[in-house]
Amino acid sequence: MADGTIKQLNPFSGTEVWTVPGRANRPLGIKNPDPQPVNEEDLGRHCAFCTQRVLETPPEKARLVRRGDDAEIIHTDSVDMLSRQWEFRRVPNLFEILSFDYWAMNYDYRLTPEASKRLEAYVADPAGRAHVMGVLRTKYASRMTSEEFDELSEGEKMAGAYSFFGGGHDLVVAKRHFVDGATMDTELASSGTLTPQEHEWYMRLTIDAMKDLYATNRYVRYVQVFQNWLKPAGASFDHLHKQLVAIDQRTVNGRMEVEKVRKNPNLYNEAGINYAGYHNLIIAENTHAVAIAGFGHRYPTLEVWSKSEHIQPWEHTREEQAAMSDLVHAMHAATGSDVPTNEEWYTKPKDSDVNMPWRILLKWRVSTLAGFEGGSKIYVNTIDPWSLRDRVVPQLLELRAEGKLARNINIATECSCEVNALKYNPELQ
Repeated sequence: MADGTIKQLNPFSGTEVWTVPGRANRPLGIKNPDPQPVNEEDLGRHCAFCTQRVLETPPEKARLVRRGDDAEIIHTDSVDMLSRQWEFRRVPNLFEILSFDYWAMNYDYRLTPEASKRLEAYVADPAGRAHVMGVLRTKYASRMTSEEFDELSEGEKMAGAYSFFGGGHDLVVAKRHFVDGATMDTELASSGTLTPQEHEWYMRLTIDAMKDLYATNRYVRYVQVFQNWLKPAGASFDHLHKQLVAIDQRTVNGRMEVEKVRKNPNLYNEAGINYAGYHNLIIAENTHAVAIAGFGHRYPTLEVWSKSEHIQPWEHTREEQAAMSDLVHAMHAATGSDVPTNEEWYTKPKDSDVNMPWRILLKWRVSTLAGFEGGSKIYVNTIDPWSLRDRVVPQLLELRAEGKLARNINIATECSCEVNALKYNPELQ
């Protein structure tokens, strides 16, 4: 508009967003007015996700451990493994969005034979049984007393543990709560403070969990992956973790996009990456992925798109997965650890008949939706895409110069801006 207002329409969701001039330069991030020293005695014990409090989370399903210069995913089969070193853990969410009972009562879902054997073996060990009962007691604390829990039958207690071994809502938890050498409690370990290799491991375990949730429950139609960083973005703990939630339908965006892609199979190139290239919104690129300043979002949003012809994340080669990880890591590092952020994964619904590329959005939760947005369904985003680009690019250049990003990332004017770079569309392969 003549006054500088920018009106945007998201080409995939239809969301309408306005950016009003003069609001983009406001300071971002959380400022803690009273940081406290980190007590070395409390390291590893700060929250329920920390390394010395593993018995407060349900029995883990898998972990990623360091093996020389790389790492290996190990599927956990006993409580004894909890005492060993790890980089990332996959554990069930204690308070699921969709409970095990949801699947059992609506679909007659049962534990798989493998999950049943694992449950039996775990509780056959007295230490494993004590772990399961302790976590169940915590889970039930809001609806029954400790005495009432003790009065439950063995069958009722075991049924409560089904969600720990066959549920569809998992967490992937990072080892560190604070960065190495932290002296104040504001020095949190975030996605951006991981090394590029650590971030690739984090993504690798998440992708493995995603594949497993689809494989173990045939009623699952979509697995939503997301990360809430800091409490204003919805995090229960300021400890780095991703969440995976299996659901029995396509997402709202998924339903809308499938219809649009049927009409135009090249939609994501034409309305996404190509459009960003024509308007100088491509931020970074490597061989298999590209990052842009997003448009038509309620919050300032960085988007990372896979260029691969492969569709689901676990179908990508290790090199392609690493390329996505490197750019997502770079976007987090450029954002900074003090900015509340939602990381959202978008993938093809399991039962969709059209190809859709894997993309990951990083949304900066730096404003609060209010009455205007609720009544008009027009959202005011305080940072327009070009201002977002101009904030992020200098940070990326500085981080690269410091050696904190993965190698072979091109930034801004170094990017190729290739037309139809996303090869998900079979006509482009």
